[in-house]
Amino acid sequence: MPRPCKNRFISGWPVSVVYKPAGIPARTLEWLSLGLDEFETIRLLDYQRLGQEKVAELMGISRPTVTRIYASARKKIAEALTKGKAICIEGGPVEGTGFGQIPRGGPMGRGVGRRWRGGRGQ
Repeated sequence: MPRPCKNRFISGWPVSVVYKPAGIPARTLEWLSLGLDEFETIRLLDYQRLGQEKVAELMGISRPTVTRIYASARKKIAEALTKGKAICIEGGPVEGTGFGQIPRGGPMGRGVGRRWRGGRGQ
C-alpha cells in the first residue's frame, strides 16, 4: 500500500483557471486538469526563477517530488499546446498559505481543496 500523499503548500491562486485555444468552443475541446501543486511548481521554478531546493522548502515537500510534479506539469502544458487542448487549473493535495480560503468548486464542477485527488475515484 503506497504512502498517503503529503499536502503541498501553495502561496498563490492563479489569476485565471481556464486556458483554451481561441476560436474553438469549449464544449468541443478535450480538457486537461493541471493541479494547483503543478501550477505552483511552474510559477515558482519558471516565473520566479527559484531553484528546486527552495521550491521544495516553500511547498513542504522533497526535491525529487518537486521534480516529478514539474515534469508532469510540463508534459500537460506541452500536450495542450501541441494538440490544441484546454487546461483547467484545479485541485490537488494542497494547503493554501497567505491568500485566505481556497475557493471551492471549479469550472469543471469539481471540488478544490486540501485533499482533492480528482479523477481517481478517491
